[in-house]
Amino acid sequence: MDDDRPDVLLTGLLFYDLVLTGLGKPPTPGEEIWTAGMGCGPGGIANLAVAASRFGLRTSLATVFGDDFYGEYCRDVLCDQEDIDLSLSRTADGWPTPVTVSLATGQDRALVTHGQEPPYSQDALMGDPPEARTALVHIEAEPREWIAKAAANGTHVYADVGWDPTQEWSRDLLDQLALCHAFLPNETEAMAYTRTDTAVAALGTLAELVPVAVVTRGGDGAVAVDQTTGEYAEVPALDVEVLDATGAGDVFGASFVTASLGGWPLAERLRFAVLAAGLSVQHHGGALAAPGWYGVDRWWHSLTDPELKKTYGFLADRLPADVGPPVHHAPVTPPARPH
Repeated sequence: MDDDRPDVLLTGLLFYDLVLTGLGKPPTPGEEIWTAGMGCGPGGIANLAVAASRFGLRTSLATVFGDDFYGEYCRDVLCDQEDIDLSLSRTADGWPTPVTVSLATGQDRALVTHGQEPPYSQDALMGDPPEARTALVHIEAEPREWIAKAAANGTHVYADVGWDPTQEWSRDLLDQLALCHAFLPNETEAMAYTRTDTAVAALGTLAELVPVAVVTRGGDGAVAVDQTTGEYAEVPALDVEVLDATGAGDVFGASFVTASLGGWPLAERLRFAVLAAGLSVQHHGGALAAPGWYGVDRWWHSLTDPELKKTYGFLADRLPADVGPPVHHAPVTPPARPH
């Protein structure tokens, strides 16, 4: 029997992203810097949605679009270009789509955002969520009702978490991991919430709270434990030149889910996610930098390093026969509408 459930269920805030790269250094007050690179496109929750869809996952997104140019443009890109199901999403009259300007310098970036709280909450958008194979969620201090409903439906919840501006790092937040199949924080977040001083120590604590624990380590790669299979894995990052790190964590998460749905061994899941994230930082923007199968296939077939060829040899059996058309990267400006 065909399983026609969504592969991935997502909800969250969408942004229109304008990303400036090649700055060299952050601007100082009163200074004007000319940039060598620019790209625009959907951001925020769209990063996860596009990354998942480009790996062929049936992706259902519940978000809010403003009734403005930015909202219409993002909706068109996600629905028509990226084949994402937006039936749970809404357009809000009189509400401006949030806009973020990202200033990318070196391995980091600074963000400036214009926006307002959306008129619909995640729980209002989701209602009784459809049954899905997985959900990618961002857990926050206030638990979302829809996540408990999704878990009760049999959906495997893969969660990440963000920076705590209060820097209290309340361990109460970790109570929500009881609903989750996997948790994928970065090492700063993982160590802060677990009160540990290394990524591996944090992983050990998290592994007692959730079946699959992953701690990402930026330029040092990632470590993970899968209690359901008894596997432990630690993999290095790829040595790549970073153009824009926006959305790399989202690409990592979507790639890890893709490999997990394929039933891959933990080390392969982790290497695949590190690879996809590494490929994404070489392009402008978050969502439209996601490599998809096409990007991974191009990397694999252009690979000449014998050590990497051996390490990633599993891709020869994992890449689909049809990797799809070339992906669309972030344009400098959105295309003009025909009159």
